[in-house]
Amino acid sequence: MSRWRPPAEKSTALITREGHDRLKAELDDLWRARRPEVVKALAAAAAEGDRSENAEYTYRKKQLGEIDRRVRYLSKRLEALRVVEGAPSDPEAVFFGAWVEVENVASGETSRYRIVGPDETDAPRGWISIDSPLARAMLKKRIDDEFPVELPGGLARFAVVDVSYGA
Repeated sequence: MSRWRPPAEKSTALITREGHDRLKAELDDLWRARRPEVVKALAAAAAEGDRSENAEYTYRKKQLGEIDRRVRYLSKRLEALRVVEGAPSDPEAVFFGAWVEVENVASGETSRYRIVGPDETDAPRGWISIDSPLARAMLKKRIDDEFPVELPGGLARFAVVDVSYGA
């Protein structure tokens, strides 16, 4: 079996200021704190002798590879991202960065989501990617607009209850 994987689909290169700062902090932590620590432990493990039977050496080598992969990804991704700040010119419509409260028309259940970039999604907080089917269907809608969306559970209809751009 080969290690080749097909390339991931291109995701939208938008991010909020908070998300950008968080990714930069992660990159800085990986590069300045975690990587030197792992390199030091790897050197100590390598000094112990026979590397073929040295579990610590094998583990640290794998850990260093994971850190380097993440550093490479973050470095390239941060260059490609465009930070979106502030409210759009039409704050009553749904755009990137909006907090949107929607109501499921069939069940009457309401949910609140924030539309963010794919690098900062966080389901427990209600942050959904702008690339998700629900966010795509919500874009440019206004309060009281209804819209259909194809979800994994089937077709659903939602209505926009509220749109805001504050925290």
